[in-house]
Amino acid sequence: MKKKILAILLAVSMLVVVGCSSKDKENGTTETTGAATTSEEKLEKIKVGATATPHGEILEALKEDFKAEGLEVEVVDFDDYVMPNIALDSGDIDANFFQHKQYLEQENDEKGYDFVVAGEIHVEPMGFYSTKYKSLDELPEGAEILIPDDPTNGGRALLLLEKNGLIKLDDSTNLSATKENVAENPKNLKFTALQAVNIPSAYVDVDGAVINSNYALTVDLNPLKDSIVTEGNDSPYVNIVAVKSENKDNENIKKLVKVMTSEKCKKFIEEKYEGAVVPAF
Repeated sequence: MKKKILAILLAVSMLVVVGCSSKDKENGTTETTGAATTSEEKLEKIKVGATATPHGEILEALKEDFKAEGLEVEVVDFDDYVMPNIALDSGDIDANFFQHKQYLEQENDEKGYDFVVAGEIHVEPMGFYSTKYKSLDELPEGAEILIPDDPTNGGRALLLLEKNGLIKLDDSTNLSATKENVAENPKNLKFTALQAVNIPSAYVDVDGAVINSNYALTVDLNPLKDSIVTEGNDSPYVNIVAVKSENKDNENIKKLVKVMTSEKCKKFIEEKYEGAVVPAF
């Protein structure tokens, strides 16, 4: 009888031990999951507006590096040069990465934005393209040339054409020159201004066009291989990370720029774009 009682007590105690062990494991699993969740929650979330190529591609390539700095970067895609600054001004995004310094200054002056440069990232050499001619000398009298319609990129396009002998401007230091500033035009070229985003799809219908490299890349045009002439790597039009002035010293912005000016970012740009995009750091 005593043996039966001892056997029952032993069985009960074993069940208690097993139950406690299972509960401990459950608690251990819960604690581990909780730790992982806490780790994820430590990532600071920021939104960065960008045009897809090359800006968005660069940001996507660095996502794990951002996480290593404690950042979760959401890339917000735009397809023009207008909306990214509107979104930054409204607070919908924390920074944007699509424009060069001269365009930023123009936007601040014209629209009253209070944006500053948080970091200088790369240069996209602008080029002149034609599906009809292989050299500038072949351009006929009265040829139609497309240029961007915003003053800074339009002026940039005209400066490129002046540098290559097609025209002369009344002031070669004016980075915002327009077609009204063309002082000499031996071939009577006709300049048509379009939104920069629309030029790659429209230039096949005219004699030639000056195209921003980020938009040229979207239609598989390589500035170094496909353009008739292009800017040099010493172009002053450096693409930047822009933020509101009040956020220039924000730690998350500093971490963002740190990753975007790293050796890994430099290597990615050089290997992927093969000179069509040039690191500026």
